[in-house]
Amino acid sequence: MTDYLIFRLYAPLASWGEAAVGETRPTATYPGKGAVLGLLGAALGIRRDDDEGQAQLRESIAMGVKQHTPGMLMRDYHTVQMPAAQSKVSYHTRKEELSAPRDALKTILSSRDYRCDGLWTVAVWLTPAATLTLPELEQALKTPYYPLYLGRKSCPPAAPLAPQLRQCHTLKEALDVAFPKLAVNCQEDRKALRFPDEALYAWEGEASRLDGNGQEAEYNDVWDFPLNRRRWQFGPRLEFRRAIAAEEAC
Repeated sequence: MTDYLIFRLYAPLASWGEAAVGETRPTATYPGKGAVLGLLGAALGIRRDDDEGQAQLRESIAMGVKQHTPGMLMRDYHTVQMPAAQSKVSYHTRKEELSAPRDALKTILSSRDYRCDGLWTVAVWLTPAATLTLPELEQALKTPYYPLYLGRKSCPPAAPLAPQLRQCHTLKEALDVAFPKLAVNCQEDRKALRFPDEALYAWEGEASRLDGNGQEAEYNDVWDFPLNRRRWQFGPRLEFRRAIAAEEAC
């Protein structure tokens, strides 16, 4: 039996950032390690420039996610006016940025992707190096220090995260835990959110961690492990994935 902290993520808009080059800002279909650590860090009140706090958090937990539905892709043509970067000049607020001399203001164009009406269940467990506890994380999600959002500040949760502590035999058992329905019942949720025929599970650790069967899992390195939040540096981690028929995944 393993202790898990399990919570749900749903919002009309979510953005699970992937490697961004130039003007294109893509999104994954489900939250990765960086997104979950960012959510927990905000709940705990760990600032991005708190290197020690960020290190303690990322070394304390491992995670898995169940994608009930990835939602629909939405692409936003985004414009931002801001001053050009200058050495020894920093701006602490949006008002200060826009107060810069007019000839210093530039317009940045980008294409930003979002997932509309996606639904995910996240389970985290402690590593041997953990300095945090699951009850601490659970309480932080119930009473977050900073506002929580699903990838971007424009994506606040639209349903309670409903965090809960459970002892489960397998990770799949934890990720299949039931939550209060968003609509009237499970069938209405599936219809309203356009559930696909399969649920996707993604996790770290061992290939057999999900349910003891490691033969059917695919895997690869994903670059979503935060090394330095201030410099937005990320490294690789090994992630396993498996799709399971929705009827078996309930």
